[in-house]
Amino acid sequence: MLYEFKAGLNEYLAGLGDDAPVASLADVIAYNEVHAEREMPFFGQEILIEAEGKGPLAETAYQTARGTANRLSREEGLDAALEEHRLDAILGPSGGPAWVTDLVHGDHFSVGSSGAAAVAGYPNVTVPAGHVHGLPVGVSFFGAAWSEPTLIRIALAFEQATKHRRPPRFRARVDEV
Repeated sequence: MLYEFKAGLNEYLAGLGDDAPVASLADVIAYNEVHAEREMPFFGQEILIEAEGKGPLAETAYQTARGTANRLSREEGLDAALEEHRLDAILGPSGGPAWVTDLVHGDHFSVGSSGAAAVAGYPNVTVPAGHVHGLPVGVSFFGAAWSEPTLIRIALAFEQATKHRRPPRFRARVDEV
């Protein structure tokens, strides 16, 4: 992920043109260091620095890891499960309810199902699935490569049958949930 993050961000920033304030991940890191008090009052940039330390996507370490990830998430993962159980899609929780930013302990991820599809590069459609203590939660439908039309039909049917979609309500405080 760090290799791809660096490569993708560098490509995007380079494409912004000469008037852009930064042109690379290294520029972002340098900018943040100069403006640390404003840009990083609560958290550092450890992930950015770690990504900057990675080489190009042609590097052997990346190519080996990418190949292993593809095999495990595709042929031995999702493709195998879909074929063995004759499934059109797999359903899983998109994530747990939203959480308040915790400046001491950081994020509080509780559950999620999109990792395998993301690693495989396979489609994943998320729709509302209700609320937990007033906070929205969703479900994700994911399937094999190029299964977007099927996933969209399944997700639409779920959404229409459950009627869980509600407009968001923005509250000033957590205790207003």
